Amino acid sequence: MSETAPAPAAEAAPAVAPAPAAKATAAKKPKKAAGAAKARKPAGPSVTELITKAVSASKERKGLSLAALKKALAAGGYDVEKNNSRIKLGLKSLVSKGTLVQTKGTGASGSFRLSKKPGEVKEKAPKKRASAAKPKNFASRWRKYLGTCNLLL
Repeated sequence: MSETAPAPAAEAAPAVAPAPAAKATAAKKPKKAAGAAKARKPAGPSVTELITKAVSASKERKGLSLAALKKALAAGGYDVEKNNSRIKLGLKSLVSKGTLVQTKGTGASGSFRLSKKPGEVKEKAPKKRASAAKPKNFASRWRKYLGTCNLLL
């Protein structure tokens, strides 16, 4: 009979031990979940890297359009519908950095190609107005007016 008594005590001890351990891990899980969300890194290349690869692989002379870019990314296994805003933001940032040049359109729409010198932003120069030489005094302005009207006094 002494052999059967220790057996229930051994079974009771392991049943009691996991309960406090479960409570301790339950208290620690929210802290780990919050920390894990901040330290989480995406698997695979970034959107901007995928965009530059797709544009560089294109043979189009005028650049790769947004629709063709989305098709190329979808063919590579990227979820275009879910990450549409990320694609647009990536395009805008690459254009502002100077990695891509926008050949047509504005914003994230249009066609894009790789710039010849990455990192160098080419800003559009304002168009200079063709200004005629202005006469300095009233008499010369009056003579010019009379000459254009063909009026002789």
